[in-house]
Amino acid sequence: MAKNKNKGPAPSPAALRIGKRYRASRVDDDYDALVVGSGPGGLASAVCLAKMGWKVAVFEQHYTAGGFTHAYGRHGYEWDVGVHYVGDMGSTKTLGRKLFDFLSDRKLRWADMGEIYDTVYLGEEKFEFPKGEKPLRAALLDRFPEESAAIDEYFQLIRSVAKAMRSYSALKLLPHALVKPLAWLQKRFLLPKEMFETTGEVLNRLTKNKTLIGILTTQWGDSGLTPEKSSFIIHAVIARHYLNGGYYPVGGASQIAETQLEAIRATGGEVFTYARVDEILVDEERVTGVRMVDGHVIEADTVISGVGAPLTFKRLLPRDLSEQLGYADKLKQVQPSMAHLSMYIGVDLDNDALGLPKSNYWIYPSEHHDSNVNQFLLNPDADKTTATLPLVYISFPSNKDPSWADRYPGKTTIEIVAPAKFEWFAHWQNETWGQRGEDYEQLKEAWSQKLLAVLYERFPQLEGKIDYYELASPLSTQFFCEYSTGEIYGLDHTNERFQQSWLRPKTKIKGLYLTGQDTVTCGVMGGAMSGFMTAVAILGWSKGRELRNLLAAY
Repeated sequence: MAKNKNKGPAPSPAALRIGKRYRASRVDDDYDALVVGSGPGGLASAVCLAKMGWKVAVFEQHYTAGGFTHAYGRHGYEWDVGVHYVGDMGSTKTLGRKLFDFLSDRKLRWADMGEIYDTVYLGEEKFEFPKGEKPLRAALLDRFPEESAAIDEYFQLIRSVAKAMRSYSALKLLPHALVKPLAWLQKRFLLPKEMFETTGEVLNRLTKNKTLIGILTTQWGDSGLTPEKSSFIIHAVIARHYLNGGYYPVGGASQIAETQLEAIRATGGEVFTYARVDEILVDEERVTGVRMVDGHVIEADTVISGVGAPLTFKRLLPRDLSEQLGYADKLKQVQPSMAHLSMYIGVDLDNDALGLPKSNYWIYPSEHHDSNVNQFLLNPDADKTTATLPLVYISFPSNKDPSWADRYPGKTTIEIVAPAKFEWFAHWQNETWGQRGEDYEQLKEAWSQKLLAVLYERFPQLEGKIDYYELASPLSTQFFCEYSTGEIYGLDHTNERFQQSWLRPKTKIKGLYLTGQDTVTCGVMGGAMSGFMTAVAILGWSKGRELRNLLAAY
């Protein structure tokens, strides 16, 4: 591992610890709602209810709030763990921007990543994604002049499918009895047929040009599922989300959670960290509260789980109740998303000396995304790291944040994300985090060197200049987020997943609600929107309309 030199001042890691450390004596006994998990969905639901006068307690098992939006500091550097970029933040009129302005009372600010937000390599084929539909269309036509009809139809499709997501999502707020018949009517007569096809099926019908398809689907890493397996819903939502460029929170990823604390506390609520919920308590199919791992019971008539459907129904609820209500069988119809490696790199030089971009880099061996991933995952021998990586994503968070130079002068950070198999690391899953032994560290080092080789190939000026790096395996995601196989995006975004009517805010248990990326879609925006929807479901028609009006006023 590169030696840490730690020159110059840096903010204390304590500044990144958002929330109040849990103690039973610090918890009140009169909360209107309890939220398990402080990711974008959990926090958004808590803020929305607080703005309607509710007193809400949020419980986060990690040392800081935010879920995949949290940041952490080590050896004089700071990294985000999941907020690599967010779309639709450039205009105050977009729904996404309105929502975050609403949740943060306009305290959360966004920095534009510039005219080029994604740079893609398919082997040696390079393509840059410019901000805006017209510039992107022009760039695609310049590269593929013979594909103008396919390109125009593609843009029309992603707009129509992304727009249809609103009516599709609205079904999740209706009574259970209405969902199935209305979903059938929607699918049969109202929604674009492409919504329930795979991304590969739709694009292969538009064009036979595999390079064009490869470029259009390079953001598959944002959902963790390749074109032949992913629903066109998730492809269209993500592609539409970034049409107007990429944005990054000013002050770093931790500002997403930090700017929401005040609203929760304004009505007497709190966000507790180091607060592990052991069980959601139910009496005769009605929620009564939660039991913490220290045995302390906190009562409330409303409990929101933002930690994913599998964890909620497999661990937090009594097993016999989940089986009785059919959730155990329903979970067999969905599967976890892909596991991943995350590498965090610090360089003790500022960007003037390095010349690194703001743009994300997506690096693929070829345009054949599905076959690349299949070959990689079939590799049984992770120790030799012989498989060709099907995707390497490189991000430069210090370049995206205009406040970075003031907070960390003379330093630069880089992050790398790549797919992985949980099974390669499962041998150590029962070992203590940070103490998994030399064999585990050697395996991580082998993967680190493989990722660094990809980084140096595209940015040779970095070789010999890295001050510090560390690699997080799928076991880190399992440990900190309790995703059983280290999955990064919750449930896989297949067509089957999008047709599960039970993946909705309201459960069959009175007073128990779901939020987070399993209820709508993955990502920061998907999680936050799910939190808003969950609050609407809890409040009911009249009060829910008041909440919608509050959001519309921003």
